[in-house]
Amino acid sequence: MLTSHELLGFMSPALALEILTYAFESDKPLYRSTLAAVAEARKLRPVFLERQPRVQRHAAMLTTLSRAGARNRHRQPHPHLPPQEVQRHAVRVPRRSGHSPQRGVVEDLPPSMEDAKLRAAIDVLLAKYPQEVVAVYLNAFNDMNQVEWPNLKSMLEADKRLQLGG
Repeated sequence: MLTSHELLGFMSPALALEILTYAFESDKPLYRSTLAAVAEARKLRPVFLERQPRVQRHAAMLTTLSRAGARNRHRQPHPHLPPQEVQRHAVRVPRRSGHSPQRGVVEDLPPSMEDAKLRAAIDVLLAKYPQEVVAVYLNAFNDMNQVEWPNLKSMLEADKRLQLGG
């Protein structure tokens, strides 16, 4: 199972940049928290990153966020959003940035999902959205929900259409 930082590391640079750009344009608190987390991980002041051209800043941010070490800093750079949470929020952005396989949020997930229904839902998503976006979304969905569907985990590991970085 891929963790949030692994998802960022395995997804294409274009999609990772799209996620960060979406946060920059549409979710300023997330972007500022991400910037602060990256600055802390790099032992810099946030203003140093802020003064860089956006292309250079975003490249540095994505490099830092995709590293496993960004998850385990001694201090939290933002009192409400440690680096691992920045990463978890970042992989949720495709749902909100026009690639959304889901509109809205489901509050109560069923404790299990039948294989046939899950396969059918995945097929619908793959027919409607880019493969990489679906793979990121489903990996993030599986990693971040309290309800665990073992069959989704198995499908993510076995279905070549849901693989990243290959």
